[in-house]
Amino acid sequence: MTYRWGILATGNIAASMADALHTVDDADLLAVASRTQVGADAFGERWGVPRRYAGYAELAADPDVDIVYIATPHSFHAENIRLCLAAGKHVLCEKPLTLNAREAADCIDLARQNSLFLMEAVWMRFFPAIAQVRIWVDSGVIGDVRFIQADFCFHLPFDAAHRLYNPALGGGALLDLGIYPLSLTTMLLGFPDEVHGQAHIGSTGVDELNALTLVYKQGAMAQLSSSMRLNKPREAFVVGTDGYIKIHDAFFCPDQLTLHVNGRNSETHLIPYKHNGYPHEIEAVHAALDVGQLESDLMPLKESWRMMQLMDDLRAGWGIQLGKNLAR
Repeated sequence: MTYRWGILATGNIAASMADALHTVDDADLLAVASRTQVGADAFGERWGVPRRYAGYAELAADPDVDIVYIATPHSFHAENIRLCLAAGKHVLCEKPLTLNAREAADCIDLARQNSLFLMEAVWMRFFPAIAQVRIWVDSGVIGDVRFIQADFCFHLPFDAAHRLYNPALGGGALLDLGIYPLSLTTMLLGFPDEVHGQAHIGSTGVDELNALTLVYKQGAMAQLSSSMRLNKPREAFVVGTDGYIKIHDAFFCPDQLTLHVNGRNSETHLIPYKHNGYPHEIEAVHAALDVGQLESDLMPLKESWRMMQLMDDLRAGWGIQLGKNLAR
């Protein structure tokens, strides 16, 4: 079966998805929507999209679109998801799913009420290298996982209008970058029993740097950081009682792993991904729909909701308010 896609918004990540959709055999990029006709036409010309809409409602109303990929800033995710679900479309929405857990719960409920597929696009989960990490962890080759370290930090010159620095657009390191080390940790260890976090709040009121410690009753811990002010290797380590796995830079879109088992020589494995990495999550959406699943086993909706709860609690402790009305 061929699935017909629409892309809602026309920024850089939308372009990456358009590029990827053209490489997936059972995907047809049918439509795109922008806030303006000029924007929709320019994107459509670049990526060969036949239907171009100056408005998101027009895309949602297109009867031939099966799935909508939402690529707007964070603060618009919930209303865009609701729009598309109400129009009967399956939805793949960029992370974070919404701005807070309340919005996430509303969107999840709406998807279930309408028997529609909904998934948060945490693309990292679908990379072949991450699948190999899960295989090694599940097989016990490194023993019981007791420690995870992961950092997503890079330097972005300050611009108060940029979405990462703008609270009205859901800015801050945690929601955009920190979700990756958190998602890696919860994928392997589940949700923690305790979370401790500190953040530096910048002049625009968003977290520009944060450091988190997750604690588990079974004896595991994780130390995670994210920042758009500081540059450092974006690596991750999964450490067990019998060895460790290094996920090389960049751990959220990896193609190289090092496995070290105590008493043996380390082994470095190259595990390439398809095209720009996005085809893997597209194929996961198709695979779920092919068998009638309305959510992904690798990125379940309950986990997206719990992640929003966790990040809500952290932001509340830091005094951060985000969104178009600057309210949680």
